[in-house]
Amino acid sequence: MTDQHTLIDIDVPAGTCDPITLEIVRGAIVATQKEMEALIERTAISAFIREKKDFYTALFDDKGKMAVGSMVPIFGDLTTPVIEKFPRASMRPGDLYWYNDCYGSKGAVTHSNDQVLLAPVFHDNRLCAFVMCWAHFADIGGIYPGSISPDATSIYQEGIIVPPTKLVDAGVVNEMALAIFHRNSRFPAQSEGDLSALMAAVALGSVRVAEIVALRGADVVQDALAQLLERNRLMVRGKLAETFDYGTYKFTDSIDTDGHGNGPFRITFSLTRERDADGADIFTFDASESDDQAPGPVNLLMNKGVPGMALGLYYLGGDPSQVCNAGGPLSLDNVIYREGSIVQPRFPAPLGMRGLTMMRTLAVINGLVNVAGGGAPASHSAYVINIMRGTYTNPAGESEPFLLADGIGVGYGARPNADGIDAVYFVAQENYPVEFLEMGYPVRLLRYGVLPDSGGPGKFRGGVGIVREYEILADEAQIAIRIDGVQNPPWGIGGGMSGGVGAATVNPGQANERKLPPLSEGTKLHYGDILRIETGGGGGYGHPHDRAPADVLEDVLGGFVTAEAAEKYYGVKITDDAVDDAATAALRAMRPATRAFHRKEYLDELV
Repeated sequence: MTDQHTLIDIDVPAGTCDPITLEIVRGAIVATQKEMEALIERTAISAFIREKKDFYTALFDDKGKMAVGSMVPIFGDLTTPVIEKFPRASMRPGDLYWYNDCYGSKGAVTHSNDQVLLAPVFHDNRLCAFVMCWAHFADIGGIYPGSISPDATSIYQEGIIVPPTKLVDAGVVNEMALAIFHRNSRFPAQSEGDLSALMAAVALGSVRVAEIVALRGADVVQDALAQLLERNRLMVRGKLAETFDYGTYKFTDSIDTDGHGNGPFRITFSLTRERDADGADIFTFDASESDDQAPGPVNLLMNKGVPGMALGLYYLGGDPSQVCNAGGPLSLDNVIYREGSIVQPRFPAPLGMRGLTMMRTLAVINGLVNVAGGGAPASHSAYVINIMRGTYTNPAGESEPFLLADGIGVGYGARPNADGIDAVYFVAQENYPVEFLEMGYPVRLLRYGVLPDSGGPGKFRGGVGIVREYEILADEAQIAIRIDGVQNPPWGIGGGMSGGVGAATVNPGQANERKLPPLSEGTKLHYGDILRIETGGGGGYGHPHDRAPADVLEDVLGGFVTAEAAEKYYGVKITDDAVDDAATAALRAMRPATRAFHRKEYLDELV
């Protein structure tokens, strides 16, 4: 016998959901996930969520395995931190759980600004699924407004830490917990509005999933989610077997610095394919050779699900028959980290600027695939962050604080058959429009466009970065800049050359021009100052002399490549907006020799 609150845990026989119904359920849960995203985008208050779209939604099966999520490869096991503290059997309809504890969640969330909300979904007393949403909050306390700073040396300086907490108990909201959290923000109205948006999205997702279960039946939905997980897992394992022969493959890349005078920091991953006693494949991912953790805030606490998630998304390749789910993580048999390394730091190491290391880890995974002959893209640049804090005089003549966290896009690596993507922030997240910046903050944009020659030359050109010039209209401001890949620019492959590097300059071309350290805090700006930020580009793929002259001309006319670079790197002479065929043939007769990789020079391997 079961009472009203007893968990009904049922193992459903495989094949309960037929193939046609499976696709119907798949479409329904994907639509639910996208509807949750749309609600957050339309109701959140802070710019980083509403305009930048720095948020994430997902649905999970009844055991907590992700069944469908956004195409963001940095997240691992988001449900276990809650289930370990609040067992599934104790959960009730109307419950809602909340956390941002990076270390307590084993890296499921990777810096403290990211707030996770998770709700169980019930139907007829049966726990059928979980829905989750996550978003980056603008300010949660800490050493400076924005809660993220290159100056941080401890996670305690990066804002309030929320362990897994029951925020709503059977429909009753813990208002005091919310009050404590919002009281720690310098911009509590934004915090309150953003959390309300996340709570509304989870509530909507719960309703939609319950409708799917009521329509199709709990057993059918449970089996459908299990089939989608297994389909993805088998697909990823099959692709791994196609890419990686038996043996061990290794790749190393580096980030420049932690902002405290330390670095570079090497990130080394290996992937081993071997057979067990029965002849079955075993895939082991090993990050233990990566350098020790950093004193500064560039450490990345990698959840064990992250490598498989990243590989899974790479192999999905836009396949419409698949969904982003935990099949990727489940495809790896072993994931090995070394405690105290830059990808598995010890508490309380700071994590706020882990995005630099996160972007390098994705490049290292691309490198692993490439050394195995898999044809992944060349390296990408790491998106740039400009955090501007200060005061301005509002129309009423009063001094008012402001916080602008402007994430700026970069170039992504070229592919074996296509150019890299230009001016992308991160996956589906977006660059702030000029109109939004000028209406919402005390700045005027003097220049915003692509940065010529920032994409690595190649048969396929690396994506280009961005140049932004801000005129400061605030009374005073202090800025933190986050740029990586200056000393170790994004590598090119197969004859392609490395991407361009980023830079930050105050009052460019003026007598008081200042070049800023690429990872720095505390630069003072005043009314009328000009801040120019340039972002890096992606590496090229293939020999630059193999790029079609017509494509080089198109890049020159479009402002992506200068005529000088076309001649120097591509061997293409442009005269009067046309290709000089004779001069081009003469230039290309002197074809430079190449090696496997390029980072400032051609190399057989990166170390």
